[in-house]
Amino acid sequence: MASDAVHDLSSLVSSEGRDFLIRNNGDQVKISSLIGKNVGLYFSASWCPPCRRFTPVFAGVYEEVAPKGEFEVIFISSDRDEDSFKDYFSKMPWLSFPFSDSEIVKRLKELFEVRGIPRLVVLDPSGKVSTDQGVRLVTEHGISAYPFTAEQIQHLKEEEEEARRNQTISSLLVSNSRDYVISNDGNQIPVSELEGKVIGLYFSVYGYADCDEFTPILVDTYKKLKEKGQNFEIVLISLDDANKDFSEALKTVPWLALPFQDEKCRKLTRYFDLSTIPTLVIIGQDGKTLISNAAELVEEHGVDAYPFTQEKLDELAEIEKSKLESQTLESILVHGEKDFVIGKDGAKVPVSELVGKKILLYFSAHWCPPCRSFLPKLIESYNEIKQKYKEFEVIFISSDRDDNSFQEFFSGMPWLALPFGDERKNFLNRRFKIQGIPAVVAINESGRTVSTEARKLITEHGANAYPFTEERLEQLEKQLEEESKGWPEKLKHELHDAHELVRTRRTSYICDACDGMGSGWSFYCKECDFDLHPKCALKNEVEANGEGKEGWICEGGVCRKA
Repeated sequence: MASDAVHDLSSLVSSEGRDFLIRNNGDQVKISSLIGKNVGLYFSASWCPPCRRFTPVFAGVYEEVAPKGEFEVIFISSDRDEDSFKDYFSKMPWLSFPFSDSEIVKRLKELFEVRGIPRLVVLDPSGKVSTDQGVRLVTEHGISAYPFTAEQIQHLKEEEEEARRNQTISSLLVSNSRDYVISNDGNQIPVSELEGKVIGLYFSVYGYADCDEFTPILVDTYKKLKEKGQNFEIVLISLDDANKDFSEALKTVPWLALPFQDEKCRKLTRYFDLSTIPTLVIIGQDGKTLISNAAELVEEHGVDAYPFTQEKLDELAEIEKSKLESQTLESILVHGEKDFVIGKDGAKVPVSELVGKKILLYFSAHWCPPCRSFLPKLIESYNEIKQKYKEFEVIFISSDRDDNSFQEFFSGMPWLALPFGDERKNFLNRRFKIQGIPAVVAINESGRTVSTEARKLITEHGANAYPFTEERLEQLEKQLEEESKGWPEKLKHELHDAHELVRTRRTSYICDACDGMGSGWSFYCKECDFDLHPKCALKNEVEANGEGKEGWICEGGVCRKA
């Protein structure tokens, strides 16, 4: 919202009878003393978790800048009662309004279009808005963002681009105040000792399920590489909010770490465009980035992924290709003594009895709303397929968090499952690269993977998608194209006269005329997210007695030109 408008600070933050701001000890500070300074308007509240995380970070920046006398901050509270305001304000080193002055808070929120918190709007000494993205800038750049001008931000971008071109392990890990990392016994290890090594930067959160599952795998890989004398090290980049969690995490691992909430943690998160955790960034011996996230490689290949070079990746790709070509049902479902799945009564069904059947692996969980929504469609398709093809089965791969939830969800399914908590689930997640649920993987009678997108196929085509092969998909595509011949590209309809409806391919939708589920073709208004089944959109083309109008054929729930 930065603009050329100039705000008079006195009229902006004063009110009738009040020409002062307050500190958390009750001292009054004249508003006139802020004239000519950079002033941050900090919209925040104690009940807001992102605010509570950002406030101490911002306070650290403030305490470094404020002594120069050029910068001040005004807390604009969204707290709901005075006690909450006072408790939160007591942790802040800057100024605020008396809690009773609620009208000015409302006025400032409207003026600066505050729709969410935390929000930091910075005014320059003339009263112009330098930025309304202060939270992001402080989070990404810390004190370096000051004075938050466009020129300073451009300078930081240029510095970062230069750093990327000349990246070294020192440029990544060393800060102005620190040239070391720490070990799990508290010793300081100079970053210079990491030069010339292959380094893994491990971004993690203690207590987060995916990280807790991956960390032991990484520890095992790390120890084996160390035993082999490999020139390899890992540095933990903790994203924990609490020092206690950071300390607990560091106790459980044999590698190094950046100090808790070090400024470099935030910078590296942005530098590597972190989008998921766990993330393991591999830095080569020359200090350049080899792989942006090797977590999946380590999960799948362990020590064999080292040293993470392109040659090694090509070699692993060939191995993976060979595995896929030789895949059998037993190779993916039998692990040691785990050579069975279970039925409804808990009875063990040997995997050997499923060999030769077409199998769907159904990754799902009771706690997942999309999974619960998709289940009826899968059950309907399953029953329809089983009536025609006996050599077909589904196996439920649960991501439920406890056995009761698993049993409750499984009780409504007519197929088989892996036992709750079975270790084969993690292997299957890695093998088929399951990133979200529900997911359905189709395996043919030879045990080969024919589709990892079977959920989409079932959603769109139901039982007609069987046996989920490319050939079947091509047939269905042809049928859909044939089905739509003679339909108009666009039409107007009495239920939606604001815009034309466009004939559109849709994976799934709910018809706004009959409330029925639809897939394949829809007459759709993107602007209004309005769908009509073809049978509903085209019904005006059919005579009232239900018989086809001349030149039209009505069958299978749709009408099309003959």
